Amino acid sequence: MKKALLFAVGFILYGVLMWFYLLHGAHTELPIQYRGSAADPTMFMNDRQLKLSYDFSRLKDLIYFLSVPLEWLIYLLVLGFGLSKKMGGAVKGITRFSLVHTGLYVLLLSFVSWLLTFPLRYYSYTVSRDYHISVQLFQGWMKDSLIDFWVGWLFTFLTVVVIYFFIRKAKKKWWLYAWLISIPFTIFMYFIQPVVIDPLYNKFYPLKDQALKEKILTLADRAEIPASNVYEVNMSEKTNSLNAYVNGIGSNLRIVLWDTTLDRLNDKQVLFVMAHEMGHYVMNHLYQNLIGAIILTLFGLFLGSKIYMWALAKWGKRWGIKGPGDIAGLPVLLLIFSLLSFLAGPVENAVSRKAEKDADRYAIEMTKEPEAAVGAFQKLTISGLSEVNPPKLVKFFLYGHPTMLERITFLDSYKDKYKPEELQKAKKQKQQ
Repeated sequence: MKKALLFAVGFILYGVLMWFYLLHGAHTELPIQYRGSAADPTMFMNDRQLKLSYDFSRLKDLIYFLSVPLEWLIYLLVLGFGLSKKMGGAVKGITRFSLVHTGLYVLLLSFVSWLLTFPLRYYSYTVSRDYHISVQLFQGWMKDSLIDFWVGWLFTFLTVVVIYFFIRKAKKKWWLYAWLISIPFTIFMYFIQPVVIDPLYNKFYPLKDQALKEKILTLADRAEIPASNVYEVNMSEKTNSLNAYVNGIGSNLRIVLWDTTLDRLNDKQVLFVMAHEMGHYVMNHLYQNLIGAIILTLFGLFLGSKIYMWALAKWGKRWGIKGPGDIAGLPVLLLIFSLLSFLAGPVENAVSRKAEKDADRYAIEMTKEPEAAVGAFQKLTISGLSEVNPPKLVKFFLYGHPTMLERITFLDSYKDKYKPEELQKAKKQKQQ
């Protein structure tokens, strides 16, 4: 009980420190050399939007930095109070089938975690509603939360079944066998994500604007992408933010535009966004992400197995865990993998930011429309109340894209290279 209290007090102190850093300690002022430039938010946002952007960003970042250790705290409390041992014993009394034991245990643990994180997730939803980023009604948000829960349970259950099967069969090399099985599973997930999982949350349909569709497909043809369709998704039912993305691989690859993006960006801006997504395809970023995920899984399983055995040797008896193959040890594994994922996050973000900048470069060199590109990111900043120059710690842990300051400044640097033809001629005549 004392340790649980210490953990709780430590979590509260950590929350206060993060609040102080984000609201008072973080440096977010725009460097003087960028003031008055296209990246200066005062040039394209009004005073109210600037204040909303600052307040919303602070709250959103604080929620993230609270949510990560909250997950760790839940696993520690489940272990420390002996709840994991009790749940393991309870499911074994229901049936003699180990597969059912695993499914029920994962369901109980998932429910405990879902329930304890619900207040923070609900607060995050209300913040988005209050700042008019989200327009989703509570029942719609709750429906998505329940879909998240059951999809998460299914994949956790499948993963746990495989891992514990190999732990029981090969205590020393289970991580290697689990990794080998994970490879086809990861590839399979890349294939089914666009056509099976994404439609659970939103409706996808071919782009309605035929003229714009023709322009996008012409762009795809120039990029030598065998695209036959562009998809639109009805995100306006949920959010005011703008977005577009590409996911899936092979025949299931999809280029998707949110309908909010189509409503608020002009054709030139949409074409730049599409060229950016095509850049990911042309430069094989999707396949690089797939390979990266497989490699990270290998290292994660290897390190996780070593830490798992060490943790059980040190605290297993105290937690009531009979051995590595005891399902009651699952919170230990989940805690370890969560910690490793958190530590790997900044490296993944850095790689992702490089890929995003390369895609921006590809898009601007293909469209040759720096004004449209800059305008698109300015509108994205306004619609999402994004912070142009976020705190360094926030960028380090959260940003898989360059900051808006970096992106707008980079794209604006092309304005002299790709000036309209008449301006270029006038410049040449003036020089002569």
